[in-house]
Amino acid sequence: MNNEMKCVMIIDGELPTGIIANTAAILGITLGKHIPALVGDDIPDGSGMIHRGIITIPVPVLKAPGALIKALRERLSGTEYRSLITADFSDVAQSCNVYSDYRKKAAATQECDFTYLGLALYGEKKLVNSLTGSLPLLR
Repeated sequence: MNNEMKCVMIIDGELPTGIIANTAAILGITLGKHIPALVGDDIPDGSGMIHRGIITIPVPVLKAPGALIKALRERLSGTEYRSLITADFSDVAQSCNVYSDYRKKAAATQECDFTYLGLALYGEKKLVNSLTGSLPLLR
């Protein structure tokens, strides 16, 4: 990957710590599936122990209120953002322990009724920055 690309996560900073961690983990796994080239090769340490490859670029985790995350998710449906690879995690998904339940619940829920806990974006740096450049880091 080159320096013209950027990956960020935007998470609702008002969520409990466990939900924030879960949201970040799920978004990261989802991006890893869709952008496998971002994951580096397995590497040995000085003792010969093998460590699985990790992402090869930084992933700033930003915070935003839920309403702004929803507005960003709506903007991402526009044609100018089609080149971005995006993932979202919502209350609909978080409330289900079994994927088939999520599938059913999502199919029965209108998009306007989703509450987004977090988003992950990957794509051209200028485009990602245009959406997220003013957001603070989640600390």
